[in-house]
Parts: sequence; C-alpha cells; structure tokens
Amino acid sequence: MNLTIPVFQLSSIGPWLTLTVTAILILVLDALSPKGGKKACFSWLALVGLVVAALQTIGLWGKTGTDFAGMVYLDNFSCFFYMIFLLGAALTILISRQYLEDYGKNLGEYYALILFATMGMMLMAAGAHLIMIFLGLEVMSIAVYVLAGLFREDVRSNEASLKYLILGSFSSAFLLFGMAMLYGAAGGTLFLSELPQRLALETASHPLIFAGIGLLLVGFGFKVASAPFHMWTPDVYEGAPTCVTAFMAVAVKAAAFAAFARVFFVAFGAFQVDWTMLLWVLAVATMTIGNITAIAQTNIKRMLAYSSIAHAGYLLVALVAANELGAVSLLYYLLAYTLMNLGAFGVVILVGRKKDSYLNIYDYSGLAAQHPVLAASMALFMFALAGIPPTAGFVGKFYIFSAAIKAGYIWLAIIGVMNSLVSVYYYLRITVLMYMKPAEADLGPVSFSPAQTAVVAVTAAGVLLIGIFPGFLYNLAVNSVKIFPGL
Repeated sequence: MNLTIPVFQLSSIGPWLTLTVTAILILVLDALSPKGGKKACFSWLALVGLVVAALQTIGLWGKTGTDFAGMVYLDNFSCFFYMIFLLGAALTILISRQYLEDYGKNLGEYYALILFATMGMMLMAAGAHLIMIFLGLEVMSIAVYVLAGLFREDVRSNEASLKYLILGSFSSAFLLFGMAMLYGAAGGTLFLSELPQRLALETASHPLIFAGIGLLLVGFGFKVASAPFHMWTPDVYEGAPTCVTAFMAVAVKAAAFAAFARVFFVAFGAFQVDWTMLLWVLAVATMTIGNITAIAQTNIKRMLAYSSIAHAGYLLVALVAANELGAVSLLYYLLAYTLMNLGAFGVVILVGRKKDSYLNIYDYSGLAAQHPVLAASMALFMFALAGIPPTAGFVGKFYIFSAAIKAGYIWLAIIGVMNSLVSVYYYLRITVLMYMKPAEADLGPVSFSPAQTAVVAVTAAGVLLIGIFPGFLYNLAVNSVKIFPGL
C-alpha cells in the first residue's frame, strides 16, 4: 500500500505552533522552578508568545486557500478572529497576575491553559472540516473547564467547573451527533466546501439534514450562551475566578461565533430560509431573557453574565440577516465587545479587591467620590455595553440592526432596539449608584497595578477610538468576509 503524505506549510499554522510551544515551555519551566518561588516571568513569557503569534497572524493576512490536505482555511476571516483571540488572551493575562497573586494562585499552568485555549479557538476559526472544528472546540473547552475550577478550595469555583464540564459535554455530544448525521446525509464528507453540493443532491435525506443542522444549532447555542441553552452561564460566570470569567465572556464567545458563522454561511446556504427562521426565534428569546433577567441581579458578575447572554442575542441577529453587512457587523461587534467587556471586568477586579470582596452592585455606590477615575472608566464601559454614542457599542449595534433591516427583518430590528432600551436601565443603574448615591462600603485605597491599569486605559481608549473612527475596522471586516461570496 502506498502512503501519500500531503504537502503542507507549517507557516500556515504558525500562530498555533507558537502558542503551543510557549505553553509547553511554561509548563516545563514551572515544573523545574523551585516550589513557592516567584512566577511572574510566566505571564511575561505568555505575553511574548501572544505577541509573536500576532506578528505571524499579520504575516498571514491576505493569503487565501487551504492547507493540510484542505483541513485548514487560510483567509482573512481566520486572521481577524485570531487577532480577537490574541487580544482577549493578552488582556486577560494582564488583569490576572495581581488578581491571582492576591489569591496566592500565581500558577504557571494558568498561563499555559490560557494559551492552549487560545490555540483551540484558532483551530475553530480556521477549521475547514467539521472534525477539525470539533477538535478545536474540545481543546478550548477542556482548558476552560480547568480554568473555571482553578480555585480548588472554593466551593463556588468547583461548582462552576463541574457544571460547565457536564453541560459542555452534553453540548459536545449534540454537536458530534449532528456531524454524524450530516456525514451520512452528505455521502461521507464533512469538508465545509463540499457539503453544499453533496447536500443539494441528497433531496431524499432532508429529514436527516435538518436533524443534523438542528443538533449543530444546539451545540453552538450552548457555547455562545443563547436561550434556551444559557442556564449554565450565570452560575459558571459567578463561580469562576473573575479573570477567567472575563476570558470566557469574550474569547470563548468569539470562537463559537467564528465557527457558527463559517459553518452556516459556507455549508448550509441552500437551507438558509430554514435555519434563519430558527435563529430569528433564538435571537429574540436570547435578547429578551438576557436583558429582563439582568435587571433583577445584584451581583455584578451575574449581571454581566446575563448581559453576555443578551449580547449573544444581538450577535445572532447578525447571523439571521445573513448578508454582507450582517457578517461585517458580527466581526466588528465581537471586537468591540472584547474591549468593553474586558474593560468592565478589569474595573470589577480592581473594585472587588482581594478575594472578590466587593461584588454587590451596591458596593459601587459613591465610587465616583472615592475613586473618580475608576468610576469614569466603569461608566464608559456601561455606556458602551448599552449602545450609547459615541462608543463602539453604539456603532456595533447600528451595524447589526441596519443589516437586519437591509435583509427585510424589520420586526427583528425593532425588537433588538427595544431590548437595547431595556438594557439601558441596568447599565445606567451602576452609573447612578456611582455618581448619585452615598457610599455603602468603605472600599479604602485601591492598589492599581501597572498591568491592570493599562488594561482599563487601553480598553477605554479602544472603545472610544473605534466608536468615533470605525472606518478602519469596518474595512478590515469587509475584507475578511469576502470569503462568503453568497452573502
């Protein structure tokens, strides 16, 4: 038997290799370092790995095609998401170091797990075969399960990790079962580029195809935290370490939407009428449940968890539109969401102090008098999440609802705008507490570490910059979605 080894270029997966090698190097150095010694170098080593991966990603910009026997896409869509993942991972590492030291948990494996999860996200964004996407999902998920349970002596952290593991396993099973059905319906292929032609020929297999698409919707719906698969989100977000919650809220969501968009836009274009109807319902339910439930929350992490669910609903509106502006708005909004949400969690970590002592929203009362810069930053992030101009959140929502109107989904856009108005209540409530209420908790002096301060400053500047000047990012997103010619 002749064995043919396909030709491939390692440079095509250069960012993956860099992150993997860096993560392994951190684990080896951590194992060799003296017990109880200073481990600050691991965070810097992880950041160096992320910067090198970012430079490699810039080098891949503009390339098109596939590699590794057609299993991996090389395109701007992948590169755009690579940059979102790398940015999310870098900002997470920067807000983590002091936070973990306060808990006495500055572990080398934490940074390695962040890098492994980021590598899995890249695999999901660039996968050209459904099994590759599944492998990426598992690499990412296993790392995040461990990260959620990092505080082993904390019951809430253990509960968060266990819940995420059990429900995540169910969602993976749904996803895999859906892929198996599509494999049978398509006559033995799971390449995204081949599925449209194969599925179009198998008219007798429509029930199997619809069942497969439905199961994929369940699997991806869990990862993006859309209703009714969102029940795990508040408990996991509350119980996980705050820096891990921030990472899950932005990077994991972005990776799931990257795979979601590519699979449905590339492989299921012929069934768009059917899956857009389902997504329409899911988008409305997700926005409404997320926003209404967020109003009743008094824990800032749970409020941001329900806010995250609501934002998943807005992003589903972009998928329902299924046109060029919808795809562009999806990319723009995910980057904007990364900045405004990580900035908000950065403030939560600074205000929460050692061991998350101040997580009740009423602890923010009078914050403007005690720490005016922190209050101004939090107000900016709340305005951005609410979609108030001139922030990036406003521009992102404007693009998403414009895409829905352009595609003829007028009522969906109206429901989205009404949900945005509801969200203004609970976002502005934080601002009102900070500026118009007397302090209920004596926060005392806040220790601003340089890294955490830099995260809040960079994200605040980014939220304003891409909100006032969205053109550059918009053009990058337009170049990234040209791979979807049917849009």
